[in-house]
Amino acid sequence: MYEIIVVGGGHAGVEAALAGARLGNKTLLVTGDFKRVAFMSCNPSIGGPAKGIVVREIDALGGEMAKATDATLLQIKMLNVSKGPAVRALRAQSDKVAYPLYMQKVLRKEPNLDIIEGYVTSLLVENNKAVGIVLEDGEQIRAETVILSGGTYLASRVLVGLTYKDIGPDNQRTTTGISECLKALGFRLLRLKTGTPPRVKTDSIDFTNLTPQYGDRIPRRFSEETEAVLPFEKQAVCYLTYTSPKTHEIIRENLHKSSMYSGLIEGVGPRYCPSIEDKVTRFHDKERHQIFLEPESLELDETYIQGLSTSLPHDIQEELVKSVPGLENAVITKYAYAIEYDAIDPQQLKHSLESKLVKNLFFAGQINGTSGYEEAACQGLLAGINAHLLLKNKEPLVLRRDEAYIGVLIDDLITKGVSDPYRLLTSRAEYRLLLRHDNAEARLIKYGYDLGLISEARYERFLKEQEDIKDLIAQVQDIKIYPKNEVNDYLLANNKQIIHNVISGYDFLKRPKIGFSDLEQITGINFTYPHKILEQVLIEIKYSGYIEKEYKEARRMAVMESRRIPEDLDYDQIPNLANEAREKLKTVRPATIAQASRISGVNPSDIAILLVWLESNAKNERV
Repeated sequence: MYEIIVVGGGHAGVEAALAGARLGNKTLLVTGDFKRVAFMSCNPSIGGPAKGIVVREIDALGGEMAKATDATLLQIKMLNVSKGPAVRALRAQSDKVAYPLYMQKVLRKEPNLDIIEGYVTSLLVENNKAVGIVLEDGEQIRAETVILSGGTYLASRVLVGLTYKDIGPDNQRTTTGISECLKALGFRLLRLKTGTPPRVKTDSIDFTNLTPQYGDRIPRRFSEETEAVLPFEKQAVCYLTYTSPKTHEIIRENLHKSSMYSGLIEGVGPRYCPSIEDKVTRFHDKERHQIFLEPESLELDETYIQGLSTSLPHDIQEELVKSVPGLENAVITKYAYAIEYDAIDPQQLKHSLESKLVKNLFFAGQINGTSGYEEAACQGLLAGINAHLLLKNKEPLVLRRDEAYIGVLIDDLITKGVSDPYRLLTSRAEYRLLLRHDNAEARLIKYGYDLGLISEARYERFLKEQEDIKDLIAQVQDIKIYPKNEVNDYLLANNKQIIHNVISGYDFLKRPKIGFSDLEQITGINFTYPHKILEQVLIEIKYSGYIEKEYKEARRMAVMESRRIPEDLDYDQIPNLANEAREKLKTVRPATIAQASRISGVNPSDIAILLVWLESNAKNERV
């Protein structure tokens, strides 16, 4: 008898299993092939806009993805460094061979975790509560909670041209039993689609006229527990090229042979990661599209062609690849394909990721309609944590939208649902200046520490850093800078605005193009704090007005978040609600007024009617 069973060993399953086991629960991970655990079936990279911040949040809560990435990266860089801190995020090119091996080693070492290879055909449900699983040989394994993280393997089929096979990614087995079981339990299923581009032999690429894309010379890391990563000198180089007019011509002439455009595909594809057929068709005014060539592993002579995802037949793919500058003589090692699969409508979930339909049953990852390793991993971590908290009869960990991108993602899923694979973007977060790369620990580490996923030593180190930040801010506030000739001469020489009055070091740092190096030059003070402390303080000072504005808005919204809506509220009894709002509220069954206000189709007037009704009922109950 287990306390937690996790079904599926992808990025969601790994984090769920580790979280559950590390919190002291007897946990079982069921996966079809242990060698495929945490495998990167698509792009071997971690991070990117918003996603990189999610990885930092996973680390702050005590997850494993950040450490695994740091230990196995080929290249790492900070994106959007020329833009504001709200959109800066790390991205690493990972070694697709080393990454899963790292995770498999971590899983084997976990004392509370058992692992079996097998395929689940159905769930055991008694009295509307999940109590275990059934394997394809008929064996039943019982547990107090079950987490489904089946990725893209549920009733999946791979499509190339006008043909398809009922298989999973990389010719792996698919499973249909879980889909049928979920339908029988009353779950609404969605049919979604994603895809992957061709891979080519690296030594068949002509890099002569391609634009190299290097990592950062400044040491970067995802995890605050990582001591060192691969130095810049040893990091791999990626390359930028573009589609050509010939590429677009090939696609237009063969569009009818594409699985997507022939009508063969039933699933809805990712809006923000379209196939090359989609790009050429939808953006026909663009003369070319970016193509990035990214190494897959130190162990492989193989390069990933990012931006060339397609479901065209193999012979057309050969023409397509050779039409791209630098790939004229490229040898394809793995052809592109599209894949469609079953997912659930995530509006059937609570914020804890527990099902509304079946108790003690959690869902995490692409089965919830998301795309991407990072989105999957953070859901797995929260599902594992909340399964543990449920077992202990404690309140679930629900992250607010102003606390974490993870909170934004989960709230979007269960409040708005999905029509295509959900991808996290900075534009989805209304408080993105609060949800920065640099302050992930400050936002979330207390949760990880209180749960027991963050060590005492790491938490003490964090507290010391917070004291350093306070001390540094106080120090610069005490500094006085006078409009002396030597001060303004320095500013003019460096093309910066001069000062006319006495100002504090704090106000000096708020000025455009000014940093701690300028303050050191002018005052002669040597600020000996680590780079991360200086960086965070500079951001807090420069954007203090904007940050405070977002905090005020978040506090205002917190009042609405505290206004709970009864789970059993009968919306049909509330007069004057718009029909669309009534149906949406009945489908989502929001937990709070704030969540209700974010549902598409629920207008401010509907919220006002709902508030009046709740207040009226509350008064009647008091009487």
